[in-house]
Amino acid sequence: MSEVVELKENKENGDIVITLVNKEGEKVDFVEFARVEYNGETYAILQPVKLFDNMKEDEAFVFKVTQDENNADKYDIQVDDEIVNGVFSEYYRLLDEEEAQEAKK
Repeated sequence: MSEVVELKENKENGDIVITLVNKEGEKVDFVEFARVEYNGETYAILQPVKLFDNMKEDEAFVFKVTQDENNADKYDIQVDDEIVNGVFSEYYRLLDEEEAQEAKK
């Protein structure tokens, strides 16, 4: 699990940037694209601000979001394909729903 070291909002573009610490103790900044409820759990779709080697611009990671005893967010990267695919499917479904609502206006 990763603790949030820093949480900031970029005023220019509205991005939420979350700084997490990896297994090696290094700080990594991520942009949060979305929070998605899936199977009764909360997940965040995050992309590193500086893409990792061999990472494409349309790739992102899924993290399960839980709270610690102080109600601070904890992020646990998900590697189970069923969960990752389910979260992305729900995310795309919500985007389609939002676009449909906008088209009705």
